[in-house]
Amino acid sequence: MSNFALDVVQSAPPDRLALVELARDGARREWFFGDVVRAAETFAASLHERGVRRGDTVLTLVGNRPDWVAAMVACFRQGYVVLPCNEQLRANDLRLRLDVCPPALVVCDGRNAEVLEASGWDGPTIHLPPGVADWPVEPPPAAQLSPLDPCLVTFTSGTAGEPKAVVHGQRYLAGQRVQAEHWLGPRPGELVWCTAASGWSKSARNAFIAPWIRGAAALLHDARFDPAERLELLERERVNVLCMAPTEYRVIAKRATLRPIASLRGLVAAGEALNPEVLRAWEEATGLQIRDGYGQTETGQLTGMPAGEEVRPGSMGRPLPGIGLSIEDGELVVDPASVPTFFLHYRGAAPPTGVWRTGDRVTEDEDGFLFFEGRTDDVIISSGYRIGPFEVESALIAHDAVAEAAVVAAPDDERGSVVRAVVVLREGFTASAELAGALQEHVKAQTAPYKYPRIVDFAGELPKTASGKIKRAVLRGR
Repeated sequence: MSNFALDVVQSAPPDRLALVELARDGARREWFFGDVVRAAETFAASLHERGVRRGDTVLTLVGNRPDWVAAMVACFRQGYVVLPCNEQLRANDLRLRLDVCPPALVVCDGRNAEVLEASGWDGPTIHLPPGVADWPVEPPPAAQLSPLDPCLVTFTSGTAGEPKAVVHGQRYLAGQRVQAEHWLGPRPGELVWCTAASGWSKSARNAFIAPWIRGAAALLHDARFDPAERLELLERERVNVLCMAPTEYRVIAKRATLRPIASLRGLVAAGEALNPEVLRAWEEATGLQIRDGYGQTETGQLTGMPAGEEVRPGSMGRPLPGIGLSIEDGELVVDPASVPTFFLHYRGAAPPTGVWRTGDRVTEDEDGFLFFEGRTDDVIISSGYRIGPFEVESALIAHDAVAEAAVVAAPDDERGSVVRAVVVLREGFTASAELAGALQEHVKAQTAPYKYPRIVDFAGELPKTASGKIKRAVLRGR
């Protein structure tokens, strides 16, 4: 039996630092494990009073705040299935999630109330900040859970269809110990800052779960990314381990003045390969090498550049201890039985069987280091986000001016790749910079803004196969 809320959170000394909160208004507060336990129990009591029961889904639409963490821990404690959502999601994105995973209740930050209402949700909702004084204080008994009991849902990026709901079991939480020990690598009493926004799988596992497993505290910064401010906060808060997206490392190296930060001991990145120039800039300024890693929404962390070894530029490291990986016809293949964080199933589908084909092309050098080469499908990786072309194309086609649209990746110095749309217009519309801008704004309104096409090209027709499928390789080549 296992229960993360009891085994890790409640078993920690109540006076041990758990969270450092940096709010949008500049306020700073320290949360100790005793505070987290009380907040999670209060959430659990309120959820239970509102009719949420074991196995029910709770959707959270909250930023990187302690309230989000407390709601997550409350769900882990009671055996509720938590679906954390990114605040960048638009009404259509939320509606998809609400339809695929109907929640018993939604926990919503007040600043997201409008988009939640626009999604059509009118069910039970806890609006934050809550009137905690009016909440029940006696939580229901903590659930006795097995590793295969569901605990978390995260959504993939769609390729030829809508994003899929990935259901993880309780084992996903305890299984973070492998990457926490051999990749993220915090030590007891240290401070970890994983900058991923709430709602992403990396945030769910590294914003607080993995640090707490290792006896470290976590920093939560509820504000937009600013390169200079990021360095100032690292110094001021004496962060020991930093986990950022490759794009953030690139932008800081390009737009801010890198300098030594005495407290920093570890730098890790995941999502896409870092170019040698950025690795060199950070090492020259801080004396630290950025260690890359690799994982998927379905699998959790699979590889990591080992601490203490010379970083191989462009490599995502070696398989983590015990993880069974192989390369078949250039594609990375996983033995699910070897992965303690492997998912249970997609929502509404049977559990996967056999080996897991990642859809990622990789190569391996003579020392066993793996190098990402690209996708076997059409997923676009931009700033670490995996963006399926289907959603962007659907949003474009919903515009009155668009007859057809195809979306592919285009190379970009900072983001690795950006979304490029090739659009065929309806009769009566003329290609122009103004129309391209209008289409970009239309996509931002229809789906999460990070998915919008930064490049919009117009064409008389799209290249297609004899069966009518779009030849995306031809468009990428152009």
